[in-house]
Amino acid sequence: MILLTISYLAGVLTIVSPCILPVLPFVFSRAGRPFATSILPMLIGKVVTFAGVATLAAIGGDWAVQANEAGRYAAIAVLAVFGVMLLSPQVGVVVTRPLVAFGNRLSHRAAGQRASVGASLLLGVATGLLWAPCAGPVLGLVLTGAALHGANVGTTLLLAAYAAGAATSLALALLAGGRVFAAMKRSLGFGERLRQGLGIAVLAGVAAIALGLDTGLLARLSFAGTTSIEQSLLDRLHGEPFKTEANHRATPAVNGQVRDYRSNLPVEGIFPPVDGAVEWLNSKPLTVEELRGKVVLVDFWTYSCINCIRTIPYVRAWAEKYRDQGLVVIGVHAPEFAFERRIDNVKRAVRDFNIDYPVAVDNDFAIWRAFGNSYWPAHYFIDAEGRIRHHHFGEGDYAQSERVIQELLAEAAGSRRNGSGLVQPETKGAEVAADLANLQSGEDYVGYMRAANFASPEAVAADEARDYTVGKPRLNQWGLAGNWTVGAEQATLNRAGGAVSYRFSARDLHLVLGPGASGGKVRFQVLVDGAAPGADHGSDIDPEGNGTVRETRLYQLVRQSGEVRERTFEIRFLDPGVEAFVFTFG
Repeated sequence: MILLTISYLAGVLTIVSPCILPVLPFVFSRAGRPFATSILPMLIGKVVTFAGVATLAAIGGDWAVQANEAGRYAAIAVLAVFGVMLLSPQVGVVVTRPLVAFGNRLSHRAAGQRASVGASLLLGVATGLLWAPCAGPVLGLVLTGAALHGANVGTTLLLAAYAAGAATSLALALLAGGRVFAAMKRSLGFGERLRQGLGIAVLAGVAAIALGLDTGLLARLSFAGTTSIEQSLLDRLHGEPFKTEANHRATPAVNGQVRDYRSNLPVEGIFPPVDGAVEWLNSKPLTVEELRGKVVLVDFWTYSCINCIRTIPYVRAWAEKYRDQGLVVIGVHAPEFAFERRIDNVKRAVRDFNIDYPVAVDNDFAIWRAFGNSYWPAHYFIDAEGRIRHHHFGEGDYAQSERVIQELLAEAAGSRRNGSGLVQPETKGAEVAADLANLQSGEDYVGYMRAANFASPEAVAADEARDYTVGKPRLNQWGLAGNWTVGAEQATLNRAGGAVSYRFSARDLHLVLGPGASGGKVRFQVLVDGAAPGADHGSDIDPEGNGTVRETRLYQLVRQSGEVRERTFEIRFLDPGVEAFVFTFG
């Protein structure tokens, strides 16, 4: 119920986000109409359609992709006709005969000659098919949960709550704006100009959606606007799954002995069970009971996640520095992709990252659910009495996290230690912190289940071999060239010579790649703006752009050594069979 409420409130916030702009002309075309027969049916159609389509996207599959794609095309066509008819009803005369009656009916109703529940519902359905809200933390939490655990009734309800929140704020805006519209229409000759202005706005909205501005530029503009509010809502929620009635200040007592030093860190919850891992690496299975008396850091990670990779050097350094003082670090590996469920892959990653602390392989998400976790990476800091005293989600804030460790160790020992500085781990390759000041590109998935910004002119043929061409992608768009089979999580190259291109603006470009079912080596060459990268090569290629895919993991392919600017990246594979999963940047 709490998450439903937060999803609803997050939807309400979209009214102040630029990514709602392409939808507003369609919505405000109903301003001044009767609420029950015009505004309400349109909003209901929008909510139901958005929740249904988003659920289909979570389910994935060929039929879901084709239904969504066909629905978007149909919606764009319907709304384009709607805009033209608003602009000039006489245009209906020259429209081909099958569309004349439909167009005239739609234009008459839009112009207010008679209100129709059916016409409003149709407008709402079309709007819901095209509405792509900016995926802030709340919507991201819902979609991540659907991807991890599959779409279900709970997912649909959360998506419906999100859309209902947006519909509520739009309804309030319409009710207030309707009075203004009515007054404007009473002005001499202004009603006709207002209707034509709405027609122009509707066509502009259709053009923006057709060109991808609703999910590209507007999404980037709006991200900072509502994310902080959504994140604060989630932070208030997060302690709920493991809430305890303990006081907000701890009274440390270990083995019945009251300690002299007491930290001001609040108690956020109790240490939930760490049972359910399919395997433990670097350790026998651990339990909460045997960890009592130790300070514990639980780190949720997955080995191809760039955010986790950049955090690992700090976690590794903390484990080494504070091990003898009573700190136990537990890495909980919760997979995002199917290949991350393979125990041998996780073992190799643990070895490659030089991780020597215990790692619980949480393939069934048992520990993840026990903590009520929703993020990679996520850190939970637990005191010697088995109480959660602090948490941190994502990268950064390393100094504060280490001071929490020092506080809890001091509390367990009963006295503060002086002169304990902070770690400064050496980082290399993809482990180096992101250049946030110059980061203008975000994560992009290649598999159809979560793909966005795909620029190849050919439509995706889910789970079928198809020839693709790249064209000229705009900033933060990508495309395929050659014969590929696009699956739910990855695209697989069927014949040698295929390529992937991306127009990006960031210091670093990474791509998660694997050798495919054959397990053989796949040679590739990277070009940046059509030439060898030279000094701008990533850690997994040489200056000529040559590299080899040997195992499924994240590959750093570009690190701009000079001024960070917009570039075109291309990776061409000399052998077939490669699998491409996700682009990340830094």
